[in-house]
Amino acid sequence: MNSFVWSRAAAISRKEVYHILRDPFTLGAALGLPVFMVIMFGVAIEFNVKNVGLAVSDSDRTQSSRRLLDTFASSGYFQVLPALSPGEAMTEVSSARTRAALIIPPRFEQDLFAGRGAEAQVLLDGSDNSTVGPVLGYVGSIQTLASRRIGGFDQPAPYDFRTRFLFNPELNSRWFVIPGLTVVVMAMISVLLTALTVAREWENGSMELLLSTPVEPIEIIVGKLAPYGVLGVLAVTFVYLIARTIFGVPFVGSLAVFGAGCLLFLATYLAQGLLISVVTRNQALAMQLAMMSGMLPVQLLSGFIFPIASMPVFFQYFTMILPARWFMNIARDTFLKGSTLFELGGPFLALSLFCILLILAATKRFKRDLEP
Repeated sequence: MNSFVWSRAAAISRKEVYHILRDPFTLGAALGLPVFMVIMFGVAIEFNVKNVGLAVSDSDRTQSSRRLLDTFASSGYFQVLPALSPGEAMTEVSSARTRAALIIPPRFEQDLFAGRGAEAQVLLDGSDNSTVGPVLGYVGSIQTLASRRIGGFDQPAPYDFRTRFLFNPELNSRWFVIPGLTVVVMAMISVLLTALTVAREWENGSMELLLSTPVEPIEIIVGKLAPYGVLGVLAVTFVYLIARTIFGVPFVGSLAVFGAGCLLFLATYLAQGLLISVVTRNQALAMQLAMMSGMLPVQLLSGFIFPIASMPVFFQYFTMILPARWFMNIARDTFLKGSTLFELGGPFLALSLFCILLILAATKRFKRDLEP
């Protein structure tokens, strides 16, 4: 095997750059898609449940029941819709016009001041369990507040129990989602663009000309990865600027650590896309494999939306073979926690290992003969 010659790799890169410039789809996907995705998903994805429809049947109609309703309405979490009877409130929930119902029975105030313990019932739509947990939390807080307003039950507690949220004091969903979107966007761009590059050469018949030159496989791989790496860096820069300026996501970590993680993750997914392209030699098949091996695991198994700690034990270990899981830790921890390179040693080590393995695999699979 001859030594690596940078000039030959640079020649391959120039060829790929000319192709990208002639292909508006590739350029648009690399630069426009990240901006579109971050803005759209950054606005659309919201984990804080608000404006929950609440059908209310108030059979007591006293000052105490009205204070209870006011507490729900003024919380900002519920939209109170009156119902004439408990049955009508249930109908509102079963027909999906509201997600919850509040049933206040007769004698609510009378039982309250008689010391017998007043009861009111909250019914939740369990078919959408993604909202049940947050709504239960709201109801618990409202119950405490309503006890003070209605009955004056504001006895001092024997202890002082305070909760403070670290790194995201307002529990702002966008602060959590947008750093994760960086991972999704980078993986999508890297895998899709490079998965097509070598396969296109084989389909167009230009690979024969490329193989007739003295260029080594590793030079072809480096030459083809470099332009897409630059596009990936531009895409990350756009995402970072949008996150900081439009959505106001704080960044308390080191840009150098975050940048190093981005470059390592980009190289890993570019190599994965190139390996797919080398193995398949078909653009349609390469696209499908890129979707299955790159995009879907990143969105579902990387911890972007679903916490890995809540997954079954098998999948908690399975996600360790996904590079996106490790970069998700790097992105979120550098944005919100300010973690150092030492603290992120494990994710960086895992990403480095995947990067080396995938580049070696792509190089080994890149056959110099024309036989499939």
